[in-house]
Amino acid sequence: MAKSALITGISGQDGAYLAKHLLGLGYEVHGIMPRRSTPTTWRLEYLGILGDVDLIEGDLADSAACMGAVMETRPDEVYNLGAQSFVATSWRQPLLTAQATGLGALNMLEAIRKARPEAKFYQASTSEMFGGMKDRPLQDENTPFHPRSPYGVAKLFAHWSTINYRESFGLFGCCGILFNHESPLRGIEFVTRKVTDAVARIKLGRQKDLHLGNIDAKRDWGFAGDYVKAMHMMLQQPEPDCYVVATGVTTTVRDMCRIAFAHVGLDYRDFVVVDPKFYRPAEVEILLGNPAKANAKLGWKAETTLEELMGMMVDADLERVKRETR
Repeated sequence: MAKSALITGISGQDGAYLAKHLLGLGYEVHGIMPRRSTPTTWRLEYLGILGDVDLIEGDLADSAACMGAVMETRPDEVYNLGAQSFVATSWRQPLLTAQATGLGALNMLEAIRKARPEAKFYQASTSEMFGGMKDRPLQDENTPFHPRSPYGVAKLFAHWSTINYRESFGLFGCCGILFNHESPLRGIEFVTRKVTDAVARIKLGRQKDLHLGNIDAKRDWGFAGDYVKAMHMMLQQPEPDCYVVATGVTTTVRDMCRIAFAHVGLDYRDFVVVDPKFYRPAEVEILLGNPAKANAKLGWKAETTLEELMGMMVDADLERVKRETR
């Protein structure tokens, strides 16, 4: 029989790419998504898989909904990707972030413990948990955590809850500490998509400039389509563990802009405006992951360069903006 997977956050960037990857491996894929007044399945449509997944209405903040989804689908693997995942919003809505991102993971862990303890569980942890580790610019599984946002704090709660349930109840719980991963499916509020969307609009004469915050912040950016493969690999291992998933290369927002604008023959310096209103209350200056453990134990390695990623995203946004005016 085909394996069954339950994905929270299936309508998000990672959820959509993971669903496509698992379908390609022959999985039966179920997804939890909250009820919204406007459609939120555009990513699944973009990848051509909307009709191939079973969507279940539910919210991570509702423990009964989590329990019901686990009991209904009886999954072999559960991937907890659902969260309020935008760092800037976590400052404006810290309680919502704590409930969806932190307590949501605990609701899923409890549902699995009570209704499907044999299921393997993946928790989407994040490099934002490392936060302000200036004295440890290269971060791996042994780097101390120091989150610098409500989002990072909520993710750290979910991360340690997964480890606690593994050690206390014997659940097969893995944590993927993923560094920044982007794609044409990234939300427009994230800096990479904000940049590539602006590049497309500026190139097509729909926008004049681009306002950003700290463009000297450094990030380790990879392609989400590569990273979801690591999630699946973790749950195929004989023992559960935690893994850093990253490219091992860090780049400033400034250089990311240069690459994106250069893809359409423009100079970013003619269009990027540094705007103090986009600075965070507590800035994370550098994130750089060491994926050595994932490389060695999982056999995983990032396949897509930043130049390829930016080109892919700019091209997709050019097509989107062109369609808007047809």
